[in-house]
Amino acid sequence: TEGVERVREWWLALADPQLNEHIRRSLSTNFTLRGAFERLRAARAIALREGAALEPTLDAIAGVTYRDIRGNAVVGLGNQQQTQHRLGLQTSYELDLWGRIRATVDAAEFELRATTEDFQAAAVGLSADVALTESQAQLALIESQLATNRSVLAVIENRFAIGLSNGADVLRQRQLVEATREQRILERAVAEVLEHQLAVLIGEPPQGPVRLAPPASLPPLPALPEIGLPAQLLQRRPDVRAAFLRLESADASVAAAVRDQYPRIDLAASISASAEDASDILSAWIGELAAQLTAPLLDGGRRRNEVDRTVAVRGQRLAEYGDTILSAFQDVEDALTAERRQMERIGSLERQSELAATTYTELRNQYMNGAADFIDVLVSLRDQQGLERNLLEARLLSIEARIAVHRAIAGGFLQPGEDPDQQAESP
Repeated sequence: TEGVERVREWWLALADPQLNEHIRRSLSTNFTLRGAFERLRAARAIALREGAALEPTLDAIAGVTYRDIRGNAVVGLGNQQQTQHRLGLQTSYELDLWGRIRATVDAAEFELRATTEDFQAAAVGLSADVALTESQAQLALIESQLATNRSVLAVIENRFAIGLSNGADVLRQRQLVEATREQRILERAVAEVLEHQLAVLIGEPPQGPVRLAPPASLPPLPALPEIGLPAQLLQRRPDVRAAFLRLESADASVAAAVRDQYPRIDLAASISASAEDASDILSAWIGELAAQLTAPLLDGGRRRNEVDRTVAVRGQRLAEYGDTILSAFQDVEDALTAERRQMERIGSLERQSELAATTYTELRNQYMNGAADFIDVLVSLRDQQGLERNLLEARLLSIEARIAVHRAIAGGFLQPGEDPDQQAESP
């Protein structure tokens, strides 16, 4: 889609070919992004329409008038009628003495640039939304744990068959297998919902053929991108740029409304020819040139109220711009905090998982040698598997936090030596 090339391909850092393909498709086929692009086209047409007021107009005139002998216009045709043919050109032009037309054009152009930034923000948000639907590693882990629990159950059943285990041990392990199956059902439901979301994001019906392949393992997070200075962040984020451009558009609208109260000078010129016989029309040309001064006297306060309205809109846009700036800073800080805390949590869960795995191995060996009860082994196995799921969840959340970081910094980051002003340049 036109304009998407400005969105930095931040997702390539995750090294996931499936993610790359889905984001590429979504940027071409997503209906929400298409709607944003059509709004951009409409804004471009409005800007061109307003700019046309700076140019003179030229109209062609052609007509035929039928009159009776008394000089009254008639509808029907009769034997006592005269025919008058007329052909000509007329042009008009308003002198933009006070810059009212130019201010109106500026307001439309600023709105066009703001709509362009809206389109960029939609593309960045879409790429992040697609990335958030990609991970099904939790389901793969549940499948692995279910296979482990089934193998343990087979061992317990074999020991029960030769009298080395009691029936309660078999029942407890069967309960764990069923509990793991229940967890798999829940994770499959989550995976199917994510597939539905992904299908809609790439412009397909949710019951379509889109399927997410569970990854063999989660990709390692690359180094944290360069955030840059706060001023660079504000220049880079399309929503901040859009809010600023709309403030500029509102300011130009105020100028146009104020100048609409001043007098206007209109110039008009025409050249025309008329004759009773169409063959003689080119021999009787008449030219006219006129200038007209129009000054508003009484309008019921319409122009003054329009000034008040545009001033209020400018105040609204200023407040929205300030709120957008603060929200941009908050988005970055929230995402960085979330990733930092998740990394701390991952470190703690990894240590707990190592201890749980060691404990389970020790208790299992003791049980196989008859020195421990199976209930201790079962509790240890549940703890270990629960920690594995918590660890994977924390890793998934860290990836989501990294996606949030990229969304917060508008999808990309500054490369060494890159000019932020050039990066933030509007199309």
